[in-house]
Amino acid sequence: MVAELNRLVKEERIPLDAAERQVLAANVTDAMLAHGPLERFLSDPEVTEIMVNGTERIFVERAGRLETTDAAFATEEDLRRVIDRIVGEVGRRVDEASPMVDARLEDGSRVNAVIRPLSLDGPALTIRKFSRRLYGLDDAIALGTLTEEAAAFLSTCVRGRASILVSGGTGTGKTTLLNLLSSMIPRDERVVTIEDAAELRLDRPNLVRLETRPPNTERAGEIKTRDLFRNALRMRPDRIIIGEVRGEEALDMLQAMNTGHEGSLSTLHANSPRDALARLETMVLMSGVQLPLLAIRQQEASAIDLLVHVTRNRDGGRYVTHITEVAGVENDTITLSDIFTREPSGTSAGLLRATGIRPQFLANVEYRAGNRVSPKVFESATVTTA
Repeated sequence: MVAELNRLVKEERIPLDAAERQVLAANVTDAMLAHGPLERFLSDPEVTEIMVNGTERIFVERAGRLETTDAAFATEEDLRRVIDRIVGEVGRRVDEASPMVDARLEDGSRVNAVIRPLSLDGPALTIRKFSRRLYGLDDAIALGTLTEEAAAFLSTCVRGRASILVSGGTGTGKTTLLNLLSSMIPRDERVVTIEDAAELRLDRPNLVRLETRPPNTERAGEIKTRDLFRNALRMRPDRIIIGEVRGEEALDMLQAMNTGHEGSLSTLHANSPRDALARLETMVLMSGVQLPLLAIRQQEASAIDLLVHVTRNRDGGRYVTHITEVAGVENDTITLSDIFTREPSGTSAGLLRATGIRPQFLANVEYRAGNRVSPKVFESATVTTA
């Protein structure tokens, strides 16, 4: 293709030097075979998210901050061609009958596209890039997401089969933290993951990865998270990891955690640990099962051991702000006990401190994990800067 392009440039006597020809060849190749003007952002490791609002407004996120770019698509057809190429590679489609779609690139990057008539100003495309580098515990400590004390506690909780729910807003790093927690699961255990778009990266021998499927052109054949979850229970899993609980599958998850599948992990959108439980209650009610609110709360308190809440600061940093025990139900209300909280200080991130409270489930977790958490981890005087 490059040779043919050079021949055409020479025949048409277009006044381009060698560098300009190289740029032209790269642009044409990207447009024909790759992702057009988005290709340079997809290959840039510093870019974590790409947002396309129509043909001329393309934004990227670097280090947690949004930037306007000078990139643009020549026509709406060019943008649609890139969207069709992305969703077509994973067997999905987007058209007037189905104007919204979730998909992923080959490297696992998550893609959402909305076209006309839903998107009034032209196609909107959002790509959350998949990091090629695995995010480890040392990275979390170095970036201030966790402290050494909190990391030691969470590591024992995961290995000791505590059921953990990670909550937070959009773009706060819930999936990244879920991946980090999942990597602490002992390698001799069988793990089944369930996701809308496969993002988790677990390097382990006994792993089954399941992904939901949207309906086909006849509105048939849809496989939901709830369907996969019920099937996963028949696969003899030691752990079930749900990328995000967002609907009626919440009831099945709670029941599984209460009937022999301790140590399961998931995420959900919420503004605080308390809000996370309220959202979970709402999702259980979406299942259509008529349960009194007290029964739902008792299920939650029995199933979930720990809530880990993450937030994103104005500086772009992502931090764990609460590690909270679900202690039980008292007077129809779920009792929460903060084990670690992040308190504001002179820095934007603040400090992650132990509150001095030892969780009620600690003895069981330590027994199953085969090690004890140092009492110093829970000393409220412990201060580690983030």
